[in-house]
Amino acid sequence: MQLDMTHGNISKHLIRFSVPMVLGNLIQLSYNALDSIIVSRFVGKHALAAVGTANPIMTIIILGISGICIGASVLMSEFYGAKDYAKLRQQLSTTLLFGMLFSVFILFGGLLLAPVILQLLQVPANILGEATLYFRIILFGFPFTFLYNALAAALRSLGNSKTPLYFLTFSSLLNTALDVVFVAIFGWGIAGAAWSTVIAEVLAGILCLIYIYRHIEPLQIKRDEWRFNKALLKTTLNYGSVTALQQAAQPIGKLLIQGKMNTLGVDVIAVFNAVNRIDDFAFTPQQSISNGITVFMAQNRGAKQKERMQQGFFTGLRLETIYWLFICGLILLFQRPIMEVFVSAENQNLVEMGMDYLSLMAFFYLWPAYTNGLQGYFRGIKKMQTTLVGTVIQISFRVLFVYLLVPRLGLTGVAFASMLGWTVMLLYQFYSYRISQKQINQIMTR
Repeated sequence: MQLDMTHGNISKHLIRFSVPMVLGNLIQLSYNALDSIIVSRFVGKHALAAVGTANPIMTIIILGISGICIGASVLMSEFYGAKDYAKLRQQLSTTLLFGMLFSVFILFGGLLLAPVILQLLQVPANILGEATLYFRIILFGFPFTFLYNALAAALRSLGNSKTPLYFLTFSSLLNTALDVVFVAIFGWGIAGAAWSTVIAEVLAGILCLIYIYRHIEPLQIKRDEWRFNKALLKTTLNYGSVTALQQAAQPIGKLLIQGKMNTLGVDVIAVFNAVNRIDDFAFTPQQSISNGITVFMAQNRGAKQKERMQQGFFTGLRLETIYWLFICGLILLFQRPIMEVFVSAENQNLVEMGMDYLSLMAFFYLWPAYTNGLQGYFRGIKKMQTTLVGTVIQISFRVLFVYLLVPRLGLTGVAFASMLGWTVMLLYQFYSYRISQKQINQIMTR
């Protein structure tokens, strides 16, 4: 199931890689919604609030894990493209060993400081106990979360995005089933929800490791290969830290935007949260195509195929455009029933408010199609700082325009602010792309 992207049909490679990632992300989004529904229905609003207060901390930790794994995956893709399997295993060994140390540090630090951290976040006293319990239990799963993410990144660096999907699907289904058993049937409350997540994470990580040692020879680290490579670790942390910061910029910006929307009343808040969920589903395939571009660029960079890199990048942008045409048509045709999934049809004024937003965003989704495509390109050629600067520029201008436009235009002001933020980001990316083209020949000779 490995996919060598250094030869063969480029479009087929990108589609074969991206589709499983799209499905995996959609499954994850659907599981998160189901998890909240189960906790809310069988435990109550206080438990749901407790889970919500712990989520920002968990998100930050996961961003750290994700950043390290993305940095490692770019290097592993390059080594795979160059057919340097010994270096590939050194990179995986270094990532896993560092990941275990990092996870253990987070585990014990979190267990000790959980109440203090939650109090600093001003968690209400009436849910502090439940939030602390939930957070402490969840921490036991983080070593296995890192294990799964690192192994999934390694598989994707080989072009294999299907196998991580299988394990993610298994984990999500198991998590949902255990939620029902532990929370709805056994009545274990918020602890049951936490333990179901931990068990699913443990099994996903272990089963992924077993699969690799049975089927994926290039990733099978031998006993004498389990060691740190200081040079690789330094490069991984350099790329990983920049990527983590880049990913963290978005939720920070969204938090600032949410603060502005919270001043407009409950109706606007409800509709804003609904259209945000729709945006998440719309953006997911764009981000998956971007990840495909990253792996394609890195593999062909390792193989020193400059012309194929360019062909792959432009093919990826064409796929982004085709997807935009599809999602634009879908939103315009079905915006009312889509809104009524999230907002009761009885509240027609709220449905209409959401439709006004979606009728604009259907066209504006073209902008992030290209920004995501360019982000994938820059990651693939190791220009991580460019992705960070681009994201910071986008979210900064987006927040600025939200504060300027929303008081005058309401929710549609968010749509225009998003478009303007993406426009400024594209201008920066096009400038950076022109510079990168001048440097490509030097990159190829390293």
